[in-house]
Amino acid sequence: MRRCRVSDASLLRAIRLEALADSPQAYGSSYEETSAWSNRHWRALCRQWNYYLAEHEGRVVGVASGGTNNVHPGTRWLYGMYLSPSARGTGVAQQLVEAVESWARDEGVDSLFLHVAEPMARARAFYEKEGFVLTGEVIVMQRDPTIQLSTMAKRLA
Repeated sequence: MRRCRVSDASLLRAIRLEALADSPQAYGSSYEETSAWSNRHWRALCRQWNYYLAEHEGRVVGVASGGTNNVHPGTRWLYGMYLSPSARGTGVAQQLVEAVESWARDEGVDSLFLHVAEPMARARAFYEKEGFVLTGEVIVMQRDPTIQLSTMAKRLA
């Protein structure tokens, strides 16, 4: 588990495209849109965002990021989490969540929020197991207004 560096741009691109191919309904961007991004754009994402990469045997098998949300000033959010099928059920997902939780604590907040797409029942169950609870807020995905996103939150101890 490590923080993404600018030199990891190609690794971030590969895991993000894998995520979009595997679970397109879970993310706010499409595979087509994302695959067209330039190398410069990927390097900028690594510089500007807070990505964590999970590696196993030299291969990136997971990603998650922590960030802010302009609609909810002062909050910290878990974004874009994905785990390759080969790494599911191994504890790596928990490590990714812990990495973002640690970042959020360092940012001085006592809660971490996320949106989970309604079609992603397995993801929602995982987040519930990790201590996230539904807040009651439901929004529609900007990219696809037919998909609802439920907001979940976890108190950080």
